[in-house]
Amino acid sequence: MVTKQFKGSSKSKDEADLTRADSLAREIFSDVANKWAFLIIEAVGDRTLRFTELRDEIEGISHKMLTQNLRMLERNGLVERCVHPTVPPRVEYTLTEPGRALRATVAGMCDWTHQYLGHIETARRRFDD
Repeated sequence: MVTKQFKGSSKSKDEADLTRADSLAREIFSDVANKWAFLIIEAVGDRTLRFTELRDEIEGISHKMLTQNLRMLERNGLVERCVHPTVPPRVEYTLTEPGRALRATVAGMCDWTHQYLGHIETARRRFDD
């Protein structure tokens, strides 16, 4: 992420673009860097899932939290929501291309966690003692 301190009140167009990009990056990171968003992205994966299937895949998530996070992921263009005109309506969720790319990053974080889990647990025990 680009973080730059600007002096003076007049910014060039490039400086303003960097400031806007930095602000947008922080907003997106704030949105997607939560446990539910990561779990939703991982659960959907390469599949298309209905709301109830998705809720069943993610242990402990409430209906409200799943709804809020799916809306946020859809707003950020990471999840596509498809409503089929049936009674009752059938709603399905699929990762978009940017969502699949983020999933690769999430998978890397999961791999890192698995690789260093023992080290982290040992460090926590030492710290807590």
